[in-house]
Amino acid sequence: MLFSLAKNDFKAKYAGSALGALWAFICPVITIFIYWFVFQVAFQNGPVGDVPYVLWLVSGIVPWFFISEGWGAATGALVDYSYLVKKVVFPVEKLPLIRILSAFFVHLFFIILTFVIAFCYGYGTSLSVLQVLYYGFAAFTLVYALGTMTSVLCAFTKDVSNIVGVFVQFGFWLTPIFWNIDQIPENLVFIFKLNPVYYITEGYRDTFVYGTWFFEKPWLTVYFWALTLVILVLGKVLFKRLRPHLADLL
Repeated sequence: MLFSLAKNDFKAKYAGSALGALWAFICPVITIFIYWFVFQVAFQNGPVGDVPYVLWLVSGIVPWFFISEGWGAATGALVDYSYLVKKVVFPVEKLPLIRILSAFFVHLFFIILTFVIAFCYGYGTSLSVLQVLYYGFAAFTLVYALGTMTSVLCAFTKDVSNIVGVFVQFGFWLTPIFWNIDQIPENLVFIFKLNPVYYITEGYRDTFVYGTWFFEKPWLTVYFWALTLVILVLGKVLFKRLRPHLADLL
């Protein structure tokens, strides 16, 4: 049921446009091209270490596309599917999953694209590429945890959607997607590593570029999952307590 609803959600989002669902892929590709042109061609950014800048950029920005799109879409899920919220028999807590699955369809395409770019530059041939399954699951879980919490809050006030948008904007520039964290003073690095998205973006780079396994970063892994589980539990508790009031609000 969730898969079917997610597929319909994906189609409905682009219904009426000439290119339809192709826009879901065209826009991110154009965005990547613009950032590559600005930061490598205009600003003359060279390779990051021995890694070509375009590969370094793509492997970091692809998970960000999914996280930002999935979180934003999940936040408005209850409001947009208010007619399902009012049906007592429908599992309302699954609505954010519909939006996240819809965003994940596009993410799978960009994972393949990252594979292709990495292979063309001679990367992505080690067994570590298999851990894209792990980091994909980690990103999905983080988005679901955040979306569960913000979706139910958004039902009470639409301001939450705008607040999430602000967090996404700040997070985009505070996460080392265009810049290397090695440029930050050593005493400040730990602050940026507190951002759970850092774990995901660096994980994708470890997967496609550096060949580093997630268990080689035990403390970051433990911190990420502990924080994600705390957010998920808080979201579930909040959802359970506010669930009886949702039908009246929507």
